[in-house]
Amino acid sequence: MTKATPVDDPLDGFEIDDDFLTTINTIAAETDDVVSTAAAPEIKPGYDVGAASLNFMETALNRVEEAFAQADTQPDETVPPPSEPLEASDMSALKFASSPETFEPMSSDPVATIELDDIEVIEARPTLVDVKDVAPAAAEPVADATPEPVQEPVIEPIGPATVVSPSSVEPAGGASVPVVAGVAGLDFDDQAANVSIPRIAVHVFSERQDTLAAAERAAQDRRMSRATTQVRIGGIAAAIEHYQSEPTPPLIIVECMKDARSLLAEIDQLAEVCDSGTKVVVIGAANDILLYRELMRRGVSEYIVAPIQPLQLIAAIGGLFADPDQPFVGRTIAFIGARGGAGASSVAHNTAFAMSERIGVNTVIVDYDLPFGTSGLNFNQDPFGGVADALSQPERLDATLLDRMMVRCTDRLSLFAAPATLDTDWEIRPDAFDEVTSRIRTTAPFVVLDLPHLWSRWMREQLIAADEVVLVATPDLASLRNAKNLVDLIRQARPNDAPPRVILNQVGMPGRPEIPAKEFGQALGIHPSLSIPFDAKVFGSAANNGQMVLDTAAKTKAAEAFETLAQIVSQRQLPTAPVKARKAAPSLSGLFRRR
Repeated sequence: MTKATPVDDPLDGFEIDDDFLTTINTIAAETDDVVSTAAAPEIKPGYDVGAASLNFMETALNRVEEAFAQADTQPDETVPPPSEPLEASDMSALKFASSPETFEPMSSDPVATIELDDIEVIEARPTLVDVKDVAPAAAEPVADATPEPVQEPVIEPIGPATVVSPSSVEPAGGASVPVVAGVAGLDFDDQAANVSIPRIAVHVFSERQDTLAAAERAAQDRRMSRATTQVRIGGIAAAIEHYQSEPTPPLIIVECMKDARSLLAEIDQLAEVCDSGTKVVVIGAANDILLYRELMRRGVSEYIVAPIQPLQLIAAIGGLFADPDQPFVGRTIAFIGARGGAGASSVAHNTAFAMSERIGVNTVIVDYDLPFGTSGLNFNQDPFGGVADALSQPERLDATLLDRMMVRCTDRLSLFAAPATLDTDWEIRPDAFDEVTSRIRTTAPFVVLDLPHLWSRWMREQLIAADEVVLVATPDLASLRNAKNLVDLIRQARPNDAPPRVILNQVGMPGRPEIPAKEFGQALGIHPSLSIPFDAKVFGSAANNGQMVLDTAAKTKAAEAFETLAQIVSQRQLPTAPVKARKAAPSLSGLFRRR
């Protein structure tokens, strides 16, 4: 058996591209057309042109059919078959499967359309985390995707002895979002900073020790100084037993770590022993919006998810007793000197002036140094009455009377000046200072308290109640000792607040040995926030003229220090000053003007 002589394939080494396929399809459609001899391969001697044309067409069409059949049968290597069906949540990323050269845009190529087959789906599986190790991360309770319905029947509305009076209960649709506890990273300082809690009785019944400790720390906070707080252990059951024979206070805080059905049942039992008008705050374990709405429907004032923080509890209490007629409560900044002559009054007045004139916020200065206050001298004012009249009749203070007693130094700075006279012994009730400060806080966003260098009950209360304390000291041993005592006392009395800010004043006085700022801060445990250089000429000139340092010497280091301190205590930045247009240079033609 002999092999036939192989016939030369005219398509050997020929690559099929898109243009060739288009040409072949056109030729195949035109069956009656004659193939041009220019498109045929080279003619050899004895080679039949017609047979060659038919051989060319047949071979080309066979090659095209094989190419399409192979493309349909072979799977795309760039898209691996998934091991299991992809869910919608698993499809987290899409990317092009082909190489960058495949989709690299060329200036000469037409715009290509990418089909779905050209896209690769990357399967990304989320990391599984134990739910018990994760704190609630939402700002409000979020209902589960498939919430379990409450099995117990809906209980009828509470009778006459309700937890909250019917007028104070909002519908479930308009209920406010509860304060959520246990969220890592949340800071409740801003919420609790401007809280004003009235003189009320607060009873707390906790089940867990950490809730008991948080409630005790909240009771010792300065914002709760006017409230009377009692903390007990036992939860809702202990509260029900206690109020069987005792009247209920304005606010009851109870903790229940049971399931929703048991919690609602115990709340109904508590409502039977509560007096009308009593507010109830519930601390629970479930972060569930459905439970929250049901509690609101039954008259509960607030629901907090455990564990709780002291400032969070204070913010919740303050929100329940907020006065709707009071638009805001200003921030109090107390300035006190570590010793006499430290310059606390000068620092307080210049800082308040910088806050009002440089930062642009309304500020009130209250000079509580009744016999020796210098605020009137420093601002060149001779007020009539002032803070002495306010302290003598605090119960009569209203917005109109406060406006008459204050002296307006600038458009944004007002002054409650001290009388600075020794004609009276100034026997003022301690609670009068607290009342006057509370009334003045409603008049401006910032209230600067210029406290004298003395020690009494009202001084201690003003220091503890202030939103921020600025301790002015000089770099000497006496200031260091007194500053250490004040810092320790303020830290102990204000465990939930930042420590006082220490300002070193009169730094660099010639001929006086000084304690370096680093060593001063190490002894206190607080690094000084600012050092104000000693400049007798600048400060003396400003005091003698009844002006501030920013008015008389705005380019000095002392003026820059007061601007910096104003930004620190107000937590605001200096506004960007508009760029002033340069004056045009005088023309030389004026030099040759005829006279």
